[in-house]
Amino acid sequence: MTLVKEAPVRPAKKRSAAPAAGRRGRRRENLAGYLFMSPWIAGFLLLTAGPMIASLYYAFTSYNLFTPPQWVGLDNFTTMFQDPRWQKSVQVTLKYVVVATPLKLLLALGVALLLAQKRRGQALYRAAFYMPSLIGASVSVGFVWRALFSDDAVVDRTQKIFGLDVGGWIGNPDYVLYALVALSIWQFGAPMVIFLAGLKQVPQELYEAAEMDGAGPFRRFWNVTLPMISPVLFFNVLLESIHAFQVFGSAYVVSDTRCGPADATLVYTCYLYQKGFKEAQMGFASAMAWTLVVAVALVTAVLFWSQKKWVHYEEAAK
Repeated sequence: MTLVKEAPVRPAKKRSAAPAAGRRGRRRENLAGYLFMSPWIAGFLLLTAGPMIASLYYAFTSYNLFTPPQWVGLDNFTTMFQDPRWQKSVQVTLKYVVVATPLKLLLALGVALLLAQKRRGQALYRAAFYMPSLIGASVSVGFVWRALFSDDAVVDRTQKIFGLDVGGWIGNPDYVLYALVALSIWQFGAPMVIFLAGLKQVPQELYEAAEMDGAGPFRRFWNVTLPMISPVLFFNVLLESIHAFQVFGSAYVVSDTRCGPADATLVYTCYLYQKGFKEAQMGFASAMAWTLVVAVALVTAVLFWSQKKWVHYEEAAK
């Protein structure tokens, strides 16, 4: 007779309550986080995402703010591309971007190179040069700029000293856009601060090695400084280009709300404002807005594509 030995019955292990308590704690923390984020989420949905979706719908409708929108498909875009004033606004905006952005960045980089050197009162100089970026976008500065470039004003009298008699820039279609460019260049403080931060990160050993190899100031700047700050330069080019495409306040105020004379300062956003709020063609204005979004996105994509050829990242070098 074979005896079968029964295995001893082991008592069941008690499940630890720690994992469950940890999960409940994480859920409470997540709930608290979402609760604190709820004002931002509500603001984003109601004030940003909601209006964007609505404007995308209005871009394909005939909508004048007073009657219900009617679906018209691509008619707004077709009319827009054939509109001579829309074409003029594109030309003015592109000219402004191409002229204002490089000059602003060149001045910002030049001043940053001067302020990066150790000298007395450095903090005061930095604050003074950064100040225009804080107040430059205000309406009051626009009125001051208009007064400076009007007939028989400061700029007109100064240029007459040097034998230039072109009158005030504000009333001259050939010069008024350059008054806006000058206002943009005057607000070089923000990119200057970013350039300063980038210059502080350049190792001094590189300058010393280049100097020992006989490189002069220009060679050191071209072969050391520019490659090392190229990521910062790329960031400033991208940011300032986007801002230049969106210029509105200065053009609207300096031109006395006319975006002129002769549509000389009819930048894209100024014409969009006229169509949407003065002529109540909100569908047309929405189509213009989304066209601008696509254009800026394409410019951004081109800049990101081009950075592979001229932007040097430290991680890539390793």
